Amino acid sequence: MGRAVIRWFAALVAMVAASGALAQQIVLKVHHFWPPIAMGPKNHLEPWCAKIQQESNNRMRCQIFPAMQLGGTPPQLIDQVRDGVADIVWTLPGYTAGRFPIMEVFELPFMTQTAEAASRAAWRFYEKHATKEFAGVKPLAFHVHDQGYVHTRERQIKTLADFQGLKMRAPTRQTNRMLAAFGATPVSMPLPAVTEAMSKGVIDGFVLPWEVIPSVKLHEMVKFHTETDPAMPSLYTAVFIFAMNPARYASLPPELKAVIDRNSGLELSGQIGALWDNSKGPARTMAVDRGNAFYTVPATELAHWERRARTLYADWLADMNKRGLDGNALLADARALIAAEDAARAKAAGTKAAR
Repeated sequence: MGRAVIRWFAALVAMVAASGALAQQIVLKVHHFWPPIAMGPKNHLEPWCAKIQQESNNRMRCQIFPAMQLGGTPPQLIDQVRDGVADIVWTLPGYTAGRFPIMEVFELPFMTQTAEAASRAAWRFYEKHATKEFAGVKPLAFHVHDQGYVHTRERQIKTLADFQGLKMRAPTRQTNRMLAAFGATPVSMPLPAVTEAMSKGVIDGFVLPWEVIPSVKLHEMVKFHTETDPAMPSLYTAVFIFAMNPARYASLPPELKAVIDRNSGLELSGQIGALWDNSKGPARTMAVDRGNAFYTVPATELAHWERRARTLYADWLADMNKRGLDGNALLADARALIAAEDAARAKAAGTKAAR
């Protein structure tokens, strides 16, 4: 066999091998509602996808579809991953009101302190109490966002009386109930709809954490921002789920399942929460630069808000008990898990500072 023929045969073998490797690459369709410029996609989702691609030696990669590019609405994301329309989604269980009531305990007012600790607690709570609630999907992480605040167009919120007569957007059932308890008229809608609702005057304001606001230009549609005493627990937060289609996961070879497993669960939940804890500054600065007005509700006034919000706890406990669950035990365990994670976080921070 001549050298030219040998070289041709070697090149052919290499081409076949390369095409075979390419054909074997697994592409995971990842769907979410965020605009691609938002902190979450940039700081969590894209690095996560890069990591699983690297750890799988390019045998597995993501194809990300932001801003509902695969169709549907944000409340449909959880069914899209269950039904295999998407392989992975990132959404809020609370967008489908009342469907995942056990995990709603983390959305009760004044429940959490930091997103990192509460996110780790949420994963532990899910494993102990809520696996049946999410039986149709494979959760990769649960997390919450950092402190949520009140943002309004025409009126600065300083006391409970200031909520009267306002139409306020909230993302979940519990935040809607909180606003109603405060005297506002709650309007439920997912994040992508808020900008248009503000521009058309459908709502007078909304509750959101800082980071989300610039990605949908909402700091340009309000004049007033009401924050809460940082020594107090968060006024509210919302639970997110990062989930995979169970059949898609089951179809992976063992070594690729291991890549997913290494990059999901408790640690990933905490990492996403930590991203939110560190996200406030740059977003808030954009509202400061625009000349918007700020007010911090003191602890003395927040005590009135907390008392008014206790009805949500009573309702959630009654709902759990009606379902045959021990609501008091679930609430106590959620609080204990959050406290333990907060203590561990504070201890780790103190150890780091002492070095």
